[in-house]
Parts: sequence; C-alpha cells; structure tokens
Amino acid sequence: MGSIIGIAVTLAMVFGGYVIAGGKFSIIMHALPYELMIIGGAAVGAFLVGNGLDVIKHTAADVAKVFTGPRWSRQDFRDLLCLLFTLVRIAKESPVEIERHIENPEESPVFQRYPKIAKDPAAMEIICDTIRSMIMNFDNAHQVEELLEKQLEALHHHNLHGAHALQRMADGLPALGIVAAVLGVIKTMASIDKPPEVLGQMIGGALVGTFLGVFLAYGLVGPFADKVKAIRDEEHAFYNLIREALVASLHKHTPQICVEVARRNAPSRVRPSFAELEEALRETQKAA
Repeated sequence: MGSIIGIAVTLAMVFGGYVIAGGKFSIIMHALPYELMIIGGAAVGAFLVGNGLDVIKHTAADVAKVFTGPRWSRQDFRDLLCLLFTLVRIAKESPVEIERHIENPEESPVFQRYPKIAKDPAAMEIICDTIRSMIMNFDNAHQVEELLEKQLEALHHHNLHGAHALQRMADGLPALGIVAAVLGVIKTMASIDKPPEVLGQMIGGALVGTFLGVFLAYGLVGPFADKVKAIRDEEHAFYNLIREALVASLHKHTPQICVEVARRNAPSRVRPSFAELEEALRETQKAA
C-alpha cells in the first residue's frame, strides 16, 4: 500500500507542479508514447541481454514484492523460534530422534506443525544441514558458524540479483533518455525550415526524452531497487535467526537461551516480544 501511495505522490507532485507552473501538458502527452517506447524498450532490451532467464524471473518476482511486502511476517518469525526451540531440545535429549526428523522432514510432525517454513527449501536446507553437521561431531562451534556464514552469504547474494538488476537499469535510464533526446534533435534539425512555433514544440518533445529517462531512473526504478533490497535484507534476517539459535546450541546453552539469542537479532518490525515468545513456547511444549 505504501508503495502505491508513494508512486501516486511522486506523479502528482511532478506533473501537478509542472501544470501549476503553467506548463503545457499537451507537449508531454504528444511525445510521451514515442519517448517511452525508445527509452523503456531500450531499457527492457538491455535488461534481457544482460541477464539470464533465472535473473529475469527473479526480478519479476521482486517487483511484485515491492507491492506485497516481505514473505515472512511476525507470526512466521515466532513460529521459526518455536521450531528451533523444539529441534534444539530434541537434539540435546536424543541425537537419534533428531536425526529421524532432519532426514525425513516431510514426515516429521515437528516440521509439519509449521507448514509455511517446511515448504521453504532454503530454510529447510539450512536447518537440516546444520543439525546434521552438529551430530557428525562438528564440536567446534566456530567451524559450524563459518559453514553457516558461507551458506547464508551465498543465499543472500543470490536473492539480491533482482535488486542489482533493477539498480543497473536505473543507472542506465538517464543515458537512454539522452539517446531519445538526441534522436528528437535530429528529427528537429531535419525540419529546420519550419516556423519557430513548430520547432519549439519539436524541441520540447525531444527534451521529454531527457526528462523521462531521469524521472524513471530516480523516481521509479531506483526506489524499486532500494525497496527490493530492503525486503530481501529483512527476509534474510529470517535465515540468520537459524544460525543464531543453532550456534548458541553448540555453545551448550539451554533451548530457551538459544531462541532468546535469536529473538534479539530479529528485525524490530517482526521481532516477537519476550512475553509473546514465552507464551508461544509454553503452547509448543504442551502440544509436544
């Protein structure tokens, strides 16, 4: 909702200010379709040339996230902490039993209690691989933490492909606007014998290209890239919670301390309160 409001405010302030200042909207509207075809078409074409199919699909999904928001909600963060609490407790009590859960998570009642997390391949891979390392006598907490750090870094790098692609597009749009403006000037020079009022409209139309390139770069596509990066950073914090809890477990902390360490590293917008988490953990223990 905030993104839609932001776009509406940007359009209203830019074009509203132009009209109030006495600008003629007809010149922009006449040139807009052609300039948008040149600039937008060239930007999309360059985007397709510079990125593979996987990045193209990734970017399309990221653009949708600008309007839908992050995947993980406050409830999901709380559910993850409850899941990690249960897994850490089982791992401390019975390494044999925890192995049964991580080897067949699709059949595990612990994982199936949280279906949204269980359906996320990245979360399941991080949790299962790390616990598998823990029960394979990787007793050095720093060694496991280093493995986790590299895994999370690779995941985050992959998830930021869309934001980087959008930012590269934003960086190129002002130059493409100049290309459109130069084409407009070439067209104008070919009609140099026309009256001044006609030439003025043609030059004005050419300058729409420069305006459109800069406006799209800094008013729309650039902010989209920033929003996508912020969303991906928050989503990555979800996976960081797994690292915090499991590394704390390697340091021989109790399950309650492990999830509390993880809780404090959650982003403030989605961080459950201490009392809220305590209540959720009590309900989890009763359900078990």
